[in-house]
Amino acid sequence: MPENAAEVTAAGIARLAGVGRAAVSNWRRRHPDFPKPVGGTEASPSFALAEIEQWLRDQGKLAEVPLRERVWQQLAGDPAGAVTALVRTACLLLAVHERPTDWPALAAAPEERFGTGLAVVLDTVLERRFGTSRAVPTPSPQQLDDSAPLLRAAAELAAATGARQTFEFLLGRHLDANPRQYTLTPAPAAELMADLAGDAGTVLDPACGTGALLRAARRPTALCAQDADPDLAALTALRLALHGGAPVRAAGGDALRSDGHEGLAADTVLCHPPFNERNWGHEELAYDPRWEYGFPARTESELAWVQHALARLRPGGTAVLLMPPAVASRRSGRRVRAGLLRRGALRAVVALPAGAAPPYGIPLHLWVLRRPAPGGPPASELLLVDTAALASPEDGGRGDGARERLDWTAVRTAVLDAWRAFDRGGTPPEAPGVSRAVPVLELLDDEVDLTPARSLPPPAAAGTAELSRVAGDLSRALSRATALTPAPAEAAGTAASRPSATVGELARAGALQLRSGGAGGSPADGRPPVLTEQDLIAGRPPSGTLPDASGEEPVLIAPGDVLVPVLGGGAFVRVADPSLAGAVLGRHLYLLRPDPATLDPWFLAGFLRGSANRRQASSHASTASRLDVRRLQLPRLPLAEQRRYGERFRALSEFEDALRLAGRLGDRLVQGLHDGLTDGRVLP
Repeated sequence: MPENAAEVTAAGIARLAGVGRAAVSNWRRRHPDFPKPVGGTEASPSFALAEIEQWLRDQGKLAEVPLRERVWQQLAGDPAGAVTALVRTACLLLAVHERPTDWPALAAAPEERFGTGLAVVLDTVLERRFGTSRAVPTPSPQQLDDSAPLLRAAAELAAATGARQTFEFLLGRHLDANPRQYTLTPAPAAELMADLAGDAGTVLDPACGTGALLRAARRPTALCAQDADPDLAALTALRLALHGGAPVRAAGGDALRSDGHEGLAADTVLCHPPFNERNWGHEELAYDPRWEYGFPARTESELAWVQHALARLRPGGTAVLLMPPAVASRRSGRRVRAGLLRRGALRAVVALPAGAAPPYGIPLHLWVLRRPAPGGPPASELLLVDTAALASPEDGGRGDGARERLDWTAVRTAVLDAWRAFDRGGTPPEAPGVSRAVPVLELLDDEVDLTPARSLPPPAAAGTAELSRVAGDLSRALSRATALTPAPAEAAGTAASRPSATVGELARAGALQLRSGGAGGSPADGRPPVLTEQDLIAGRPPSGTLPDASGEEPVLIAPGDVLVPVLGGGAFVRVADPSLAGAVLGRHLYLLRPDPATLDPWFLAGFLRGSANRRQASSHASTASRLDVRRLQLPRLPLAEQRRYGERFRALSEFEDALRLAGRLGDRLVQGLHDGLTDGRVLP
């Protein structure tokens, strides 16, 4: 075997063959010719990808590996590591994107000349896009030769789907496979931050991560990125270059300790800084000239990032930072907050609903800042906006799983309407409980607490007429739930053993189609809605929309499809009704489309939801479980018998929906009565 051949784990083999991991274990025991491990550990061995593919073909277990699955497996199993392989692949994709006529000659070159020829082309492309001092070094010929199978396959995929889409697909797969390694800024939050900043001009993100904020920037003329992880800085630079023609300058290293853009006078800074850092350089940076508004305490790393952003702005430039809410009120930061207010640098604080961005259980803030012009009068007011009330009724503002439940359209409208009116020079109309322009002198007390809810008038509470309407709706919902209450269960005696088949076996036999979701993203007009994982769990209409460039081909839902979440053990299964027709299947969801001549959809959904079935098909990590849909089992029953079960499962689903509605209405009524009694609108 070549020394640097790609490797694949048992889970990867299962994905290639469309089976469960238990089947791979059985093959290893039963087939003496099954390839031997080449790496990994005894508990989690890895195998040579080429040997596995050949064995599967010889056994007739692999008719055709989808090209993008092959590319992903090669990248994930690259001996240099997935991130390094992704950087090399992105360099190749950028060259294919910018110099498409060069690739055929390179692809046809002899193996011994492949790396040398490609290195010359990459060096030219990378220097033109990133300059001589760049965060994306040209891979050496030997490194390119080592990754040649991956690079050739990636170029083939790019020819079919586009270089940009290929990169987004591979990056998305990598992020999904390593969710704890990265703190991502969701697209809706990034777009709101970009809209608050306006036309970007020269825009900087000093903690760029994977580049979501710079991608969202409006009409940039230059993009400047930095990240403490040099690999992320390189990936961001390549991603931005693939998505647009604006000059890109990226640097690796901690921007507070080693600023890669010193002397820059940017028009815009967008930043989602790391939160709650203690080792941010408090001692060695004590006399840094960036601390114009006060030296941040050791516990106030976020205020160091705020002042770093202001220091990199031109006079009049705008910065928007995503911040934890404690920064607005901690006593250790009150002197810096007071300095920002007195100088007029802080222009707005926006409280987002919980679930807007990680950590999802906390209602994060947006700070909008503007570098004061020399000699100009300081601003006399600060705009405060609180959108917590715009969390969905199901979440109630608590943030328990609200990640996908936000009404982003309402949040964006409330925030941008208030900000644009305020930024035009006038005081926007006061919106009780939502927004208010507060005089700076009112905030300069001993605490300098900038939490929006502290300074906003209370929202208009629901009147007695509204409470009466909710009470009527609740009464009708309870009556419906009572009418739908299942009859007492009829005992079947001793459970008989029935022959069964797995979902994977049924898919291979053509009894159903099995598709996984991959879409997700930010609000956009004219695109089909995306059914998210939380939409499915909450039993509500699709709330997401497709992103600008998804690496996945959207999977469209049709009535009768059975929808299954793969995280959390798959406790919620839903049969699509006509209202979901044409919606796109989101991430972490599977779609099972049964052949109506063979399988009843409600029978299928009901048995997939069985507790014992889910237990045997789930794998468990430290904090979550993941469902292997292909391992779920169904009894082999005639279609007429399936329909008998299906009718009972359908009735249970209607009963469950009625209970959910009654619960939501009950919560609203109880909270409304509490509020009415405490503010005097309702008599005891």
